[in-house]
Amino acid sequence: MTGATRAHWEAAADRLLDAVRPYATDGFAQYRLPGRPGIAGPGSDGLEGYARTFLLAAFRIAGARGDVPPALIERYAAGLVAGTDPAHPYAWSPLTDMSQSLVEAAGIALALHETRPWIYDRLTGAQQERVVHWLSGMIGARTPPNNWILFQAVVEQFLADAGGPHEPGEITGALDRIEDWYHGDGWYSDGAGQCFDYYSGWAMHLYPVLWARMSGDTDRAHRYAGRLHAFLDQYQHLFADNGAPVHQGRSLTYRFATVVPLWLGVLVDATPLSPGTTSRITGAALRYFAERGAPDESGLLPLGWHGAFAPVVQPYSGPASPYWASKAFLGLLLPGDHPVWTAPGQPPAGDVVQAMPAPGWLLQSTRSDGVVRLINHGSDRARKARPGVPPDPLYLRLAYSSHTGPQMDEASHTDPVDNHVAVLAPDGTVALRRRISRVMIADGCAASSYEDELPTGEVRVVVASVVHGPLEARIVRITAPPGHRVRAGGYALADSRPPVVEPGDAAVVVSRPDGLRSSVHGLHGFSGAAAREAVGADAFGEHSATPYLIGEHPGGTRWYVLLVALTSGPVRPCSARVGTGVTLRWHDGEQTTVTLDPAPSFRRRPAAPAAER
Repeated sequence: MTGATRAHWEAAADRLLDAVRPYATDGFAQYRLPGRPGIAGPGSDGLEGYARTFLLAAFRIAGARGDVPPALIERYAAGLVAGTDPAHPYAWSPLTDMSQSLVEAAGIALALHETRPWIYDRLTGAQQERVVHWLSGMIGARTPPNNWILFQAVVEQFLADAGGPHEPGEITGALDRIEDWYHGDGWYSDGAGQCFDYYSGWAMHLYPVLWARMSGDTDRAHRYAGRLHAFLDQYQHLFADNGAPVHQGRSLTYRFATVVPLWLGVLVDATPLSPGTTSRITGAALRYFAERGAPDESGLLPLGWHGAFAPVVQPYSGPASPYWASKAFLGLLLPGDHPVWTAPGQPPAGDVVQAMPAPGWLLQSTRSDGVVRLINHGSDRARKARPGVPPDPLYLRLAYSSHTGPQMDEASHTDPVDNHVAVLAPDGTVALRRRISRVMIADGCAASSYEDELPTGEVRVVVASVVHGPLEARIVRITAPPGHRVRAGGYALADSRPPVVEPGDAAVVVSRPDGLRSSVHGLHGFSGAAAREAVGADAFGEHSATPYLIGEHPGGTRWYVLLVALTSGPVRPCSARVGTGVTLRWHDGEQTTVTLDPAPSFRRRPAAPAAER
């Protein structure tokens, strides 16, 4: 129940740092790790290897107040000197508009701030000037309109602290810009639109809070702390009992960097969680990945999720990209006698149903099976959508979980089945969820819609999710031309061997040896059931299968209702009555009614006491 001790975190940091040492270039300015190169080239990949592991080394050095093997300090100090020396064969490329090096400069600036007494202050005056000169390339540099603008704030803040050139207006301008992306309850979108994922924690909270810590700006520090406190009250539930984070969003190869905001809340006294809860969640996440191939046998972090898995990796990622997992070691800045290291662990919460209006999510977790399910009616990253580009499977599925991932093969990009409701045209064209329009969200229910144009005309799909225990009822209202079909899929379940598929007339169950089962059950409008099987499409195993239902659409507006389950427990019966809305009667007698037009609503009538039933 105590998660991981400080000694565990130190040992994990040391293992990661020792493993990259053989890949250092002469002078230690770059770490050129093996693996698929990034699109920016080997020099950028090498800088990424230095910068991201330097941040890890910085937390290790500063957390121990410099009491680490001297070679660690010397290695990163030497790399800093070589990298900023234009005459060195492995010198870092200048900071230019939109370049990947802007990202790495932010990591270096944070690392320099934390290790200043042991590294920067011990450089000669000429060496410090070269460091300042390289970092000053950030001044005036253009960045994408997302979390990158915060790199400018932290780099120029370090320059200000070091007596170097900087533009105060650029710092405050970057911090003011994120106000446009704040949606309440501690949630930021990563830029404009509905782009909600782990970047809200490991970037949009991390950099402003650490900037305030660097600058001493108490007004902004207070504002950011309040938002972080509210964020963690919801965010804590995104982790399963075994430490697995919900598998959603981009840059998932950063893995246990997902725990960063938990440590950040402790560091600046802005957390609603007990020390034992923080320790348990963070330690479990670290252990979860360590037991599943990250780091691998050589001690390196491969591009992937558990082990290597290329489909989950973004095009910009290089072999050192996973080392933003270094952010997870922020907790080492806390002293050894802090309660987070010494307090007894707190047990996980019981069953949780949490409405998250800001990102448009409904979270559902159950202690009986340890599964966390994230039902998505709000995050779509639609501003990145371009004509002809398939919708992103890491944002646009109806649901994600701690124990499953979306299918990532080519077929699933253009014809997704898992956690998707599609209208199928007679010629085989598939309606796709590209942009999510929110309908409602409440405790226990959330709804959204999407529209798409098929060769036969426009279709509109409205889906309401109602949760009950480990179950989710999906109430679907589809408007489409005649002669179409409707397909609704559940969670893809993966394993090292093909999962067992048990089809029925209007239900299908997919199971694996550990007892976890994914199933869909038709309650209204469906006439057939099957499963799509795939190989190499899933981050959770080589073989996967997705259960789905099929129904006919005669034209006009029609209702469809299905029960979706991802659990190792029993799937209790549920019935649906369709009229102007849909009323669900659950196995325990509770009734819930959903209406979508003209005004969406959700009503719950609890089950009568046992004596009255």
